[in-house]
Amino acid sequence: MNVSFARKVILVSGGTGGLGQAVSLAFLEEGAKVVVTYRAAEGFAALQNVAGANSASLKGQQVDVTDEAAVVQLVDRIVAEHGRLDAMVNTIGGYAGGVKLWDLDTKVFDQMLALNLRAGYALSRAAIVPMLKQKAGAIVNVAAKAAFDHAAGASAYAASKAAALAMIDSLAADAKGTGVRVNTILPSIIDTAANRKAMPNADFSIWPKPEDIARVILFLCSDAAKVIHGAAIPVYGDS
Repeated sequence: MNVSFARKVILVSGGTGGLGQAVSLAFLEEGAKVVVTYRAAEGFAALQNVAGANSASLKGQQVDVTDEAAVVQLVDRIVAEHGRLDAMVNTIGGYAGGVKLWDLDTKVFDQMLALNLRAGYALSRAAIVPMLKQKAGAIVNVAAKAAFDHAAGASAYAASKAAALAMIDSLAADAKGTGVRVNTILPSIIDTAANRKAMPNADFSIWPKPEDIARVILFLCSDAAKVIHGAAIPVYGDS
C-alpha cells in the first residue's frame, strides 16, 4: 500500500493540538513537507521538538483560520514557496456542552459555528483553488460523531458539526471529476491530554488514540485511497 508523501506538501490546520500534532508527525514521518497553523508559539516549539530531525520539513504560521483573507494569504504563500498543495487536513474544532438550548449563551453558539464550521469553510475554500489547477489533491475535514448523534445539552456543538458534515459532503459533490478528493472523518472522544483533564473518571482505554486516527487521515490523503471521495468515516472505535 502506497502511503508515501515524499515531495508532497501538506497543510494541517491546528497542527499543534492533540489530534493535529499526531497528524503532522505522521505526515513528516512519511516524507512530507508540512505547514501547520497554530495559536500559541509555545505549541509550535513543542511540535518542532517532538519532530526531531523531521523538523527541517516543518513550518508553522500563527493564523486565525476563521479569517478568510488570512487563510487565502497562507495558501498563496505555500503555493508560492512550494509550487503546489497536495492535501489540507482541518483539525480545528471546539466543544461546549452541558447546557440546554434555552440556557445557551448565544456567544457560545457563535463560537461553535466559528470553530467547527467557519474554519473548515475558509480553509477548504482556499485550499481547493490550487488543487483544482493541479487537477489533484485531497481535503479531509474533522467533524464528529455528534454530527448525527445529537445528545442533550450539546445543541450548539451538534449543530455546528452537522453543518460541517453537510458542507464538506456538498463540496465533494462540487469537486466530482476534478481530481480533488474530499472526505470527512467522524471521531467521538479522542484520547488527548485535554479530554483526560476534562473527564478524569472516564475509561481512557476505550478512547481512540490520536495516532490511530492520524493513520486513517494519511490513508485518505494517499494515492491508496484514490477511490474514496465524499465519505464520512467513523473513527471512534468502541467509545
